[in-house]
Amino acid sequence: MASVPARAADIPSLDRLLNAAPMRPALQQYGHTQVVGALRAHLDTLRQAALTGELAAGSIAAEAITRQVRKALDAAARPRLRAVFNLTGTVLHTNLGRALLPDDAVAAVVQALTTPANLEFDLDNGGRGDRDDLVEDLLRELTGAQAATVVNNNAAAVLLMLSSLADRREVVVSRGELVEIGGAFRIPDVMKRAGARLVEVGTTNRTHPADYESAIGPRTAMLMKVHCSNYAVTGFTSSVDVAHVADIAHRAGLPMTVDLGSGTLLDLSRWGLPREDTVRATLSAGADLVTFSGDKLLGGPQAGLIVGRADLIRRIKKNPLKRALRVGKLTLAALEPVLALYRAPELLAERLTTLRLLTRPAAQMREQAERMLPALQQALGAGYKAVAAPMFSQIGSGALPVDQLPSYGYAIRHAGPGRPGRALEKLEAALRALPRPVIGRIGDKALWLDLRCLEARDESAFLAQLQAPLA
Repeated sequence: MASVPARAADIPSLDRLLNAAPMRPALQQYGHTQVVGALRAHLDTLRQAALTGELAAGSIAAEAITRQVRKALDAAARPRLRAVFNLTGTVLHTNLGRALLPDDAVAAVVQALTTPANLEFDLDNGGRGDRDDLVEDLLRELTGAQAATVVNNNAAAVLLMLSSLADRREVVVSRGELVEIGGAFRIPDVMKRAGARLVEVGTTNRTHPADYESAIGPRTAMLMKVHCSNYAVTGFTSSVDVAHVADIAHRAGLPMTVDLGSGTLLDLSRWGLPREDTVRATLSAGADLVTFSGDKLLGGPQAGLIVGRADLIRRIKKNPLKRALRVGKLTLAALEPVLALYRAPELLAERLTTLRLLTRPAAQMREQAERMLPALQQALGAGYKAVAAPMFSQIGSGALPVDQLPSYGYAIRHAGPGRPGRALEKLEAALRALPRPVIGRIGDKALWLDLRCLEARDESAFLAQLQAPLA
């Protein structure tokens, strides 16, 4: 015989539930205001169920109501920004926060969060200081620049540079370098917002010195080169290097600028990685200003750095936009120790998190994959088959877009009945629903988990989540 539905009159009152013993832990943790709000919302739900005759008698017990209220409170309190395991194979993953900070930078940020600091206070003379002074000497030392300034990202650096030096004037750029980066960051749009007029020269695949020379006129403010992020043009191509463009600009009495994008400070080939033009080499080749990111190959916090000629940097810092785009103490607290690591390049692969991840040996990841495979397979159950497999990682965030790094991890395939694609999507969703979500990638009828970014210190936390079945 079916149980008789409970009535609305049977639902305990709010005051009675607030004073019930099961509710006390929630009140202690979340406070009266939040508990009352969640409790009222749940009681409304119960009343609606009673009106339709669908209110189960067991659902109105104090313990049952408390469980539902506590569940709602826990869900509301869970942070939106959460730690995840990045097993996508992309080290500098824009959607997952790009570069991870080294321990020294983390400690500096914690200190800046919890104590007053000399952000704009000159400890030598007791007067007001310039926040750029906290990192300018390091940037000058590491890049060979005369001066430097910092804003909140590289797009802001380009915008500020153009607004300061090319407002209502022309900027000459090769058509093959009019890039768009993720998030609809387009060089032509940034120029327009900065008040500069774009002058395109050459064609998509070929630009020559004469193209730059013929484009220079009385309204020209600068010649500019842009790092081609996220793509490479191959085949019948021709471009003009920094030195030649700088020579053309300087003969015309103009500055030459470079948006270097990722902006590495050291030649990565010394660690077996693909070569990328360094900031110092770009300046030495004749660039007057170089802009680059702090959270890509540099391995630091999100920031946009502008380095180069002192007179141009002074003009940039006088722009009212500089204040709107400046960085706060947390960024500077993280950036200074990251830059300081570059003073000891022989220790960088050990101390700089980004470089350590990029240079992990595939053999090390293979041993790790084989060691953890039994625990992963047990969590997957009979419906999936995981194998330790070689794969390729990528640097990410527009850095060296066509280069890949030999890696190792898991290829997981559906082993049961039904559609493989839907089964893999279900598993991928289950991994994302873990307390610390696991982010992989689906391709070639498999779910791939690349272990490049799973270091030894995080391995136990990863394995702890595999104690319960995933699907």
